[in-house]
Amino acid sequence: MNRSSSKILLLAAAALVVAIAAWAVWSRMRPAELGEAFVSGNGRIEATEIDVATKYAGRVTEIFAGEGDFVKAGQVLAQMQIEVLNAQRDEARAHQQQAINGVASAEAMVKVRESDLAAAQAVVVQRESELDNASRRLARSRTLSREGAASLQQLDDDQAAVRYVEAALAATTAQVAAAQAAIGAAQSQVTGARSTVAAVGATIARIEADIADSQLKAPRDGRVQYRVAQPGEVLGGGGKVLNMVDLSDVYMTFFLPETVAGKVALGSEARIVLDAAPGYVIPARVSFVASVAQFTPKTVETASERQKLMFRVKARIDPQLLKQNLQQVKTGLPGVAWLRLDPQGEWPQSLTVKVPG
Repeated sequence: MNRSSSKILLLAAAALVVAIAAWAVWSRMRPAELGEAFVSGNGRIEATEIDVATKYAGRVTEIFAGEGDFVKAGQVLAQMQIEVLNAQRDEARAHQQQAINGVASAEAMVKVRESDLAAAQAVVVQRESELDNASRRLARSRTLSREGAASLQQLDDDQAAVRYVEAALAATTAQVAAAQAAIGAAQSQVTGARSTVAAVGATIARIEADIADSQLKAPRDGRVQYRVAQPGEVLGGGGKVLNMVDLSDVYMTFFLPETVAGKVALGSEARIVLDAAPGYVIPARVSFVASVAQFTPKTVETASERQKLMFRVKARIDPQLLKQNLQQVKTGLPGVAWLRLDPQGEWPQSLTVKVPG
């Protein structure tokens, strides 16, 4: 036997030993009473991770939560520097007061223009009365002049008086039109001033929203996993400060072959046994089954190859149970997830639910 043949035999023997050892370990872990109605997969406990990040670029002034701290939704976890924002808000408030004063000034100008209009309209009435009187005198003068009872000079004077009053009436009517136009302009100024007040108010609201966003709050209940930044650091927009986990959404991710994954229904009952706490059996339900196989060729031509396809599955632990045992929830722990494929089957005694407390 040549050297290459010996090497192949040694490799085959080693592979056989590994396979036998793996089968022995799996046999010891697998409850003896389980049948075809149950299937298992190895995985780790995971939870939804949330990055607490700053919305805008700035300096971190304080961080109020440490790694491992339990936090509530809405709790302030960190504070960004806001001196510049406070100054911008004060400036906007000053502009707002100026705009409010501008509204008052424009409204006062409207009243002045309305008063001018009223005065011009009164003068129009006066001129109309004068024109009526002058027209009557002219009519009498013409009659008397034809009868020889009035001089031509008197007739000319009365005609001139009528023309004068007509000109005065036309001028006053123009003043009325000008006063009306001035009122329209003043009212436009009022509208513009009020729009300025609204715009400055919106600016103040935006700045105050930015100030509120400078307090980084927990979006939901959970536990701080680790700090990404430290007080004094300057971060860009979207810079991460803390990472936390949502302890109400904890699950185990594991993989099942194609022949089994196709039988798993969403909502199927599951049991999780952790390596660190083999005495506990944690209830869970299937919340996700991948529609695409993982770590396998995209194109599979034969049935034997299709049996090697592995699909990702998630078994989610009951949030109410998690809430009762928050202090004991830890991510990253390895374990085994057992699934019941037959809804009518009964769980064996070894997988009866047993939880802390």
